[in-house]
Amino acid sequence: MPKKPIDDLIEVMARLRHPDGGCPWDLEQDFKSIAPYTIEEAYEVADAIEQGDMVALEDELGDLLLQVVYHAQMAKEAGFFNFDSVAAHVTSKMIHRHPHVFGEEKAAGAKDVEGRIWEERKAQEKRKQGQDSILADVPLALPSVLRAQKLQKRAARVGFEWPEAIRVLDKLEEEIQELRDAIDRQDQENVHEEIGDLLFCVINYGRMIGVDCETSLRDVNNKFERRFRGIEQELKARGKTFEEVTLDEMESIWVSEKMKEKKSA
Repeated sequence: MPKKPIDDLIEVMARLRHPDGGCPWDLEQDFKSIAPYTIEEAYEVADAIEQGDMVALEDELGDLLLQVVYHAQMAKEAGFFNFDSVAAHVTSKMIHRHPHVFGEEKAAGAKDVEGRIWEERKAQEKRKQGQDSILADVPLALPSVLRAQKLQKRAARVGFEWPEAIRVLDKLEEEIQELRDAIDRQDQENVHEEIGDLLFCVINYGRMIGVDCETSLRDVNNKFERRFRGIEQELKARGKTFEEVTLDEMESIWVSEKMKEKKSA
């Protein structure tokens, strides 16, 4: 029976990490040093999806898979686990979390799956692991916006939630005033804290009305970059540099770029 491509990939990684003839750079790496690359590859997958570029997506998924194989190889060397056990574990977990597919339970729809079935199964898993908090397995390494959403969502499931989303806007106004007060006092430590409170509140409101704030912020970043590049291109066409124009002139070009986008939408 011919080997599968995944077997070849696992063998390539084992060769790269082999003390005799392996790659010096790969041999120096550990879980912590590779983790940033893993996060970066996940974002590049998301970017390829955002761009609708299936060629890039295939490539980036391969890079992300390599990260899984890399961590599994290091774990195998240390005697913790290997790629097969990783695959077996996640397969078992998926079967356990989908009793409506692999068992007798019924699901009324996607919301029922996410809101009831998955949470019941996750709660069972946590009890087996001895975790005593519903927040216990929200990863610290998540991007801050995404982690805030997850923390808020977990707390909301046990009733720690504003009854109406509009109440969060009232809280937002309160947080803005507290930020203004901290600025007036020139209390930099409190300003730092109030900025965090303000961001957390905005994320909470977005979550409550069904907006994925991580995606929303990514879209705004892309929009900002697109419009700012439009300023750069317009200044280049005029033969000017940023040092030669005023903020008002830049703002005028920004508004022009904004209107172009609205007309083409």
